[in-house]
Amino acid sequence: MKIGIISDTHGLLRAQVFDVFAGVEHILHAGDVGDPDILDELAAIAPVTAVWGNVDGFDIRKRTTEVAEIELGGVRVVVIHGMQFGSPTPAKVAAAHPDAALVVFGHSHRPLVEQVGTTLAVNPGSAGRQRFRDPVSVALAEIEDGRVTARLADLDPSRK
Repeated sequence: MKIGIISDTHGLLRAQVFDVFAGVEHILHAGDVGDPDILDELAAIAPVTAVWGNVDGFDIRKRTTEVAEIELGGVRVVVIHGMQFGSPTPAKVAAAHPDAALVVFGHSHRPLVEQVGTTLAVNPGSAGRQRFRDPVSVALAEIEDGRVTARLADLDPSRK
């Protein structure tokens, strides 16, 4: 199963996301959506599971939850924004959800994929407007035979 992972769009859904997410079977949005239309646009690609982030208003919060726990491809997946941890790290999010094979979070805008014990922690980075020197990115995950792998995808290839 192929999964698109996105976070911190802050009201901007870049056209590159549609190319990178072509063929995904599910999309996880880890909050700070910014505009509810983004959830509808992503749903045109694949089913979406989204959570709200600290800057999301009522319009997003009424459509999402603070924490989403779902099963995809036979594994437990948890999606959070990360503000619950102040400065979220792979160790913190994995410790909070030790029975999840995949924990997706955002908030810090720092993309990473890190295995912590049996949990793969993924922060896709910020897909919205670039802030500071943070890259603009998303992630792609694959679940096969109960095993989760993921990789980051830079949405601004000129940044090499």
